[in-house]
Amino acid sequence: MFVPIPAAARRTLALAVLAIFGVAGSAQAQTAANWPAKPIRVVVGFAPGGSTDVMSRILSQTLSESLGQPVIIDNKPGASGNIAASEVVRAAPDGHTFLIAPTSVETANPSLFKSNILPSRDLTPVASVGRTQMYLVAKPQMAAKDVRELVAMAKAKPGTLSYASAGSGTPPHLACELFKQATATSITHIPYRGAAPALQDVLSGQADFVCDPGIAFPHIRTGKVKLLGIVSTKRSPFFPDVPTVGEQGFPGANLDIWFGLWAPNGTSPEIVARMNRELAKALAQPGVKSRYADLGAEPIAMDTAEFRKLLVNETAQLSALIKEQKISVD
Repeated sequence: MFVPIPAAARRTLALAVLAIFGVAGSAQAQTAANWPAKPIRVVVGFAPGGSTDVMSRILSQTLSESLGQPVIIDNKPGASGNIAASEVVRAAPDGHTFLIAPTSVETANPSLFKSNILPSRDLTPVASVGRTQMYLVAKPQMAAKDVRELVAMAKAKPGTLSYASAGSGTPPHLACELFKQATATSITHIPYRGAAPALQDVLSGQADFVCDPGIAFPHIRTGKVKLLGIVSTKRSPFFPDVPTVGEQGFPGANLDIWFGLWAPNGTSPEIVARMNRELAKALAQPGVKSRYADLGAEPIAMDTAEFRKLLVNETAQLSALIKEQKISVD
């Protein structure tokens, strides 16, 4: 039987609920005001020495100075960044744990791996921390002088050309699959365990070309490999005279490797906004730009809204590609 609650009791209950939310809001505001209160842990899903790790360490030095607390890099490699993402999902949302990873951890991994973690649902995007473009680099003996000639060769003898990649499902693999899709060619994929061994077999002529994430720069400059085009919507600042694949007649073959920062869900919006601002300041420093250039990378800052839009657009592009090309991870 329904028993009406007296008006006075309803007012008391309402005030109690408001008080609870008020205390919670006040505690969160206080946490944001005092942040950071201890060292910040940045979880990186790749081994020391790679682009993601080095980029993270460059930023950690600058952020440590601006935030007044040590920023510690914690490498948790495995499953293309999924292990690190899982670690951050489980972390306390107090602004002292973040993830730095390529955007593919959110935009491609859910279509490639069976996992209970869904970064678009389980993590909060904070900001971009930079990008590397990809470069269509061919073996030194390659007869083709540009992308048009390479495509003509591939169409004349379908399946005879090969490309190396950093591994199935990696951004360099997906970039070359976009190239195949845009050029309507049949080219054999040879996966390796990393970008370095993939490039090595192009240098030795064992594979015909690779979509390289920037590690081939010294070999391009010394003529040990041929740079045929930029697999991006824009020309590279490092090789401004080399046209993109799209400029050479094949639009759609473009994929940059973006890197970003995520926080556990529930992290204070004030902390997210502050970290975004601090990252933007760090990425604008000439010293950071110079050290990024050594990686073949650009320190491009985005605010949280722009970063979210990038993630949505890249997810649509890569999930469709993976499905259409039936790409799987062994």
